[in-house]
Amino acid sequence: MSVYVVGHKNPDSDSVCAAIALADLKTKLGVETIPVAQGELNPESAFILGKFGVVAPAVMTSGAGKKVMLVDHSDLSQSLDDLADAKIIGIVDHHKLGDVTTPNPLEAWIWPVGCTCTVVKAMYDYFGVEIPRNIAGIMLCAILSDTVIFKSATCTDKDKEVAEALAKIAGESDLQALGMEMFKVKSAVDGTPTRDLVFRDFKDFNMNGNKVGIGQLEVVDLAILDGVKADLEKEIQVVKSEGRHSVFLLLTDIMKEGSEMLVVSDDGAIVEKAFGKATENGKVWLDGVMSRKKQVVPNLEKAFAS
Repeated sequence: MSVYVVGHKNPDSDSVCAAIALADLKTKLGVETIPVAQGELNPESAFILGKFGVVAPAVMTSGAGKKVMLVDHSDLSQSLDDLADAKIIGIVDHHKLGDVTTPNPLEAWIWPVGCTCTVVKAMYDYFGVEIPRNIAGIMLCAILSDTVIFKSATCTDKDKEVAEALAKIAGESDLQALGMEMFKVKSAVDGTPTRDLVFRDFKDFNMNGNKVGIGQLEVVDLAILDGVKADLEKEIQVVKSEGRHSVFLLLTDIMKEGSEMLVVSDDGAIVEKAFGKATENGKVWLDGVMSRKKQVVPNLEKAFAS
């Protein structure tokens, strides 16, 4: 029976690349393993796979009756809707442990690093399996993406060490240039429907019984978003009306190293509770904030619990 490796809803580059790499490793260890995704690739992920000649994973939205390994998440809200009908045999992740539970023991690699692909590289090393050049390339790009070219608060020395090792395998010498090439693709918004921009990198969380959506758009210059910001503000109002207590959309400027956060919430004071700054006209600038995982989610969880 095949094992399916799947990342979170609204897949980002780490979710996609980690699934492909883990499936490659497990197949070489004698387990027939297939990488899948819970949605179509975003522009950055498509660019990465195209650059290294890797086939995009098929889209899978049902895990019923299947063996699955989860990558880049362990929260039910981010996983397959019918995950309860699947058999979870493993989790490989770099986030906090979520609310996924299993009736049987499972393989779990959950490390406090900046990217799931950093963990997958350690698994290749542990099992003594050589990483193909193209797989090393996409894993490297996932690390550059998730750590914002090593600028994010989530980045660790291990991420940098692994990136350097993968770069040698992939034949990439200028990681800054590669990262900027990726982020220019990621920054492109022209012709993209507003809703697709909101959900390009969007996750739902359960915060003290409240459904909270947090999205992020990372660009090389916030001015790129000037023409669409008003539409983004309108769209997150719609997204909130679909059963959410709050929606937060981070507009992250990777050069200025900070984020403007657009906010719609049933609790007007929640942002000030979380970040010590009040919103003005539904937005707030958060200097130095680039990581949803480390700098936004924990603060909001504490604010919702207080």
